[in-house]
Amino acid sequence: MCAIAGAVCPDGVDPDTVRDMCETLVHRGPDGSGMHVEHSVVLGTRRLAVVDVAGGDQPVYSEDGHVVAVFNGEIYNFAELRAELLAKGHRLAANGDSECLVHLYEEHGDALVHRLRGMFAFALWDGRRRRLLLARDRVGKKPLYWETRSGSLRFASELKALVRDPNRRGEIDPVALHHYLTFQYVPAPWSIFEEIGKLPPGSTLVWQEGRVRVDRYWRLDATPRPVAAVEEEAERLRELLLEATRLRMTGERPIGAFLSGGVDSSAVVAAMARQSSRPVRTFCVGFEEAAFDERAHAGEVSALYGTDHSELVLSDAPLDVFPTLAWHFDEPFADSSAIPSLLVARLSGREVTVVLNGDGGDESFGGYRRYTLLRWISRLRMPSAASPLLGAAGRSVQALSRPGSMLRKAGWGMELAGLPTAGGYTRLMSYFTEEQKRQVYTPWQRGLVAGVHSGDIIERAFEESSAGCDLTRAMDVDVNTYLPGDLLVKTDISTMAYSLEARSPFLDHVLMEWAAGLPGELKVRGGTTKYLLKHALAGWLPAHLLRRPKMGFGVPLASWLRSGLRPLAHDLLTDATARDRGIFDPKVVARLLAEHAAGRDHSKRIWALLQFELWHRTHLPEQPAVQPVARSIEQSVARPAARSAGQPVVRPAVQPASRSTEQPAVPSAARSAVQPAVRPAVQPTAQPAEDRHRRPRLT
Repeated sequence: MCAIAGAVCPDGVDPDTVRDMCETLVHRGPDGSGMHVEHSVVLGTRRLAVVDVAGGDQPVYSEDGHVVAVFNGEIYNFAELRAELLAKGHRLAANGDSECLVHLYEEHGDALVHRLRGMFAFALWDGRRRRLLLARDRVGKKPLYWETRSGSLRFASELKALVRDPNRRGEIDPVALHHYLTFQYVPAPWSIFEEIGKLPPGSTLVWQEGRVRVDRYWRLDATPRPVAAVEEEAERLRELLLEATRLRMTGERPIGAFLSGGVDSSAVVAAMARQSSRPVRTFCVGFEEAAFDERAHAGEVSALYGTDHSELVLSDAPLDVFPTLAWHFDEPFADSSAIPSLLVARLSGREVTVVLNGDGGDESFGGYRRYTLLRWISRLRMPSAASPLLGAAGRSVQALSRPGSMLRKAGWGMELAGLPTAGGYTRLMSYFTEEQKRQVYTPWQRGLVAGVHSGDIIERAFEESSAGCDLTRAMDVDVNTYLPGDLLVKTDISTMAYSLEARSPFLDHVLMEWAAGLPGELKVRGGTTKYLLKHALAGWLPAHLLRRPKMGFGVPLASWLRSGLRPLAHDLLTDATARDRGIFDPKVVARLLAEHAAGRDHSKRIWALLQFELWHRTHLPEQPAVQPVARSIEQSVARPAARSAGQPVVRPAVQPASRSTEQPAVPSAARSAVQPAVRPAVQPTAQPAEDRHRRPRLT
């Protein structure tokens, strides 16, 4: 596992530029560094040593030295690939997975990506053809940002490395911001900055002679397939999960697992324990607020499989982690579960170097409650001529009913049923609706995104899906939007902040391809989500754990924003710094804050605005560092030291880190000083309305 960065320019590349980019990414790879330097290309890497610790340094080279690569990720079938390459006469200097890339390229060219089973983002330079190949894994577990200017190209594992250039103007892309407010993340291929893009999952990028081409090499095929009896399919599921888990248990560094107490993480821990000769190390975060606390369930699974378990309890909003959150999430990111994700990564990073998790189980096997809602809505759906009437009736029911009541929920369902499937699903996935965004924008900002509709992203994903029904089509849409844009970003950034490698058995592409063809009734049956998965796990986990409703990895955000987080949100969203940007209408923002304090739930929208503000002050500060954020947080912290958020309780306290590479939990003043702090906050440049939604404008 590493971080990569590099640049290619026919007129020459300054090695110090790439070296500086790599130093920004040292948290992703604290165990070493490497560079390949030519006049026109420089490739750099930071290494987190997990496989072939002694000999797996990068860059890696072909026998003649003309093909060179830097690599971030893990290739789990590398032993098979090495045997194949050796049989064909290739000479491999080390014993790891990275070196396979250059030799596979010699054999297969760009099609080498089809031979890889794992997670990856890599850059490969073909010296003879003067050609750079960038690639990202099928699902998008490993990130890769890029930009091109005047025929040159630069790339990096994180956005903060690309914006180190003091001559770069940090212009916010108004379309990217528009999508962020809808989805809580900036979807690929956008990034929050104009002229910088994210390589989409399952894609390659080729630079040659100053020209760039992006191609998609993989898309999950959700075409329905014939299925056997339920028990036969359940047995095949168990086999695939055990194999995917076994492949991800390789390495020379300590390995553990996140154990939330939900079905997916419990299934992974069970699969690990069944294939491990020693107790599995497991880690969990919980809350004093019972509605969000799953520690009892995690503890039951831990006891069942005899894991070495550590827990962390949050008693209040952990304000001390906010500077770290803002620094590492270098695009606005409003999934509030990033907070416990970051804290459980910090907890586990003190003990292990690799963690397995349950990411991907919901999308492949039908775990979200919105999938059952989608089935219910489909039964309400009426002929298109009557749909507006149903939607209007649903809005009336909501207006006349009490918040949180069953009648209000029924009205919400009627409103969704009055929309086309893609439109209804967009509403389910939206923090801000299009109308709410127009209300919160200033007239200037509203004009920049006139004609742009975030729902087009969901609609396009529905149209491109090969799934056989609305239910499985929604799961396929999530695989192409929510999973790579939100969940995998959260996992990657949270874990790599503490030099921790996360691996996801449910995201094994062989398992995903098998699951994608299952019919909807094997995923959601009646009110039961994950029907087949739970059937398959019946001998692994207690029945009551499989039957209980899904909780998710949420936090008590609404109550936090009425208590410990309230002063911070008010100060940061209403002061002159926020008002003077001219992006959001101060009166509308103040109204959201006041109504939430009075009892209405605007927590998700306020959180999205707050995370944008924290991001802006960290990465596009008007001041030379992030002291305004730090001061506001410090003034808001008022918890007894013995019960500070993030303190491990109940289970044995985790000892201080023994790994000398651990990063500080909160960036120090010295670290703040090296953050990109030289760019002024600027208004986005207006574009013609017909061009604003086209993305990326990068070639």
